[in-house]
Amino acid sequence: MAENVMASTVAGETHFVMVAGFDFRAVLPDPPALGSFAAESDLVAVRQVQAWRTPEQVAWAKLVEKDHVFNYASLIGPWFTAERLPRLAAFFARVGEDLKVLDRAAKLPFLRARPTTVDPSLQPCVTLPASTSYPSGSAMQAWVWGELLADIFPFRREEILERAERVAWGRVIGGVHFPSDVVGGKRLAMVYLAEAWKNSGFQVGVEESRAELMGVALENIK
Repeated sequence: MAENVMASTVAGETHFVMVAGFDFRAVLPDPPALGSFAAESDLVAVRQVQAWRTPEQVAWAKLVEKDHVFNYASLIGPWFTAERLPRLAAFFARVGEDLKVLDRAAKLPFLRARPTTVDPSLQPCVTLPASTSYPSGSAMQAWVWGELLADIFPFRREEILERAERVAWGRVIGGVHFPSDVVGGKRLAMVYLAEAWKNSGFQVGVEESRAELMGVALENIK
């Protein structure tokens, strides 16, 4: 109940789910306890990723730091733009507003320190967020976007979900998340989607987005 009360204090405006109803401790395991073997393993992973990251990986981490759903144009096609797909853009904007609220609420029961707090010698190659670390909101967003786009445009399903995985891992490359944060973000994405699909407005948004996208896709095949 305490988690639900805390969630309600940061819930804000949502469209497709009732964030105050989420019991985050029921849907997410606790992150590794500081000083535990699992926590040390998490930290070793971040250290090694930093030691071995390439210029290309750094560029990727910086690109996806402020990722946008229309960056999937690299997989779907150059016509995949907000200008040509206004209904899809509006729907994903509403989903994004939900995810921001969910991210803030989900972090409150855990309050996990970022990797740089645990090991100040770490040097992130992206901006260090002011929020706590678990679960990763960026990973949650990547997986919600990926799953939705794969459903709306199944012709590129495998590539879309692969990109979602890479976006989520980009936060570990960036040095601002532990691997378990990313796994927690993915789990939270699936929880969000399971609840959102119960909402008729969400269902309509998906169907309208699919119809709009397929119409524009067919125009560009001709």
